[in-house]
Amino acid sequence: MSKPTHPTSLDPVLLLSEIAEISGEKARGAWAAAQLQAQGLTPHTDALGNVWAGQGPTLLVAHLDTVLDPAPLQREKNRWYGPAVGDNSAGVAVLAALAGRLAELGCTVAFSVGEEGLGNLRGARQLVKALKPQQMIAVDGYLPGVVSRSAGSHRLRARLLGPGGHAWGDREAPSPVPALGQALAQMYTLKRPSDTSLNVGRLWGGEAINAIPREVGFELDLRALEAPVLQQMTQQVREVLMEAARQFNIRLEIETLGERPAGMTVTPAMLEAARLALAEVGLEAQFTAGSTDASAGVEAGIPALTLSVYRGGGAHTPEEWVEPDSLYLGAQALQRFIERLTG
Repeated sequence: MSKPTHPTSLDPVLLLSEIAEISGEKARGAWAAAQLQAQGLTPHTDALGNVWAGQGPTLLVAHLDTVLDPAPLQREKNRWYGPAVGDNSAGVAVLAALAGRLAELGCTVAFSVGEEGLGNLRGARQLVKALKPQQMIAVDGYLPGVVSRSAGSHRLRARLLGPGGHAWGDREAPSPVPALGQALAQMYTLKRPSDTSLNVGRLWGGEAINAIPREVGFELDLRALEAPVLQQMTQQVREVLMEAARQFNIRLEIETLGERPAGMTVTPAMLEAARLALAEVGLEAQFTAGSTDASAGVEAGIPALTLSVYRGGGAHTPEEWVEPDSLYLGAQALQRFIERLTG
């Protein structure tokens, strides 16, 4: 795979070797600002920690935050291993490498915070609000994927509360544990469409093996392609929880942690540009649905999609890996996509 030859481009693999070992949004943002400056651009940073340069109508964004903290890479001949080496260090590296050229093409190049976990797209939403782009492209994910539809999500935290007590002396006291167990079992057996997901990502509770827990709880991620379906799933989950709390005589608290929109705003021109750009580097575009920073554009009603730029696997695990040379392919595809889109 050939390296970028444009004079305003940097080497994405060299950049990946740096950013993939940097922890924390603030430090990663400072690194991104330095790469923008190295290409003759003037970086800007807002109160959240977003970093950007340029003032074009097309917003390109890669998220700085990671699920797991980066660590020193394990480098093999054709693969690099490390938590966050792909998602989204690889996307950041490719976008940073092309920043100068993309700015010349009339783009605003940005690096966002708060995409992962409970970030609730706070960085991307702020960029869309402040910069008011006419179209938006997120740089994220595995080649040859193109996320053309936003999968909506609702994220909830449920706390089931009882009086607690001694495991023997207060054995007649209500416990939130069976309520939790019943609710989890019923949620996972709810009838729902195949293009939806339900995931309990965190569980907690209890103080000691010989104490009745005063609190147990969980955090839940619900996703669907259609907003009405997502609303229905959320209501079903709430009803399951309320019935479990009633049956076992414990208290229930539900908190909404975040919401992402479902929908699609991408234009035919954007889809065709993505298809042709990937075809020009020998790949067949795979159009999918997902939840990325581009969802902030969908929410704002502007054309938005996500273009992938690397090959890898194991996202959100300590064994995540990428094929470093694939970043050259991703960089070529991204540049050709933007040239078609802005030409």
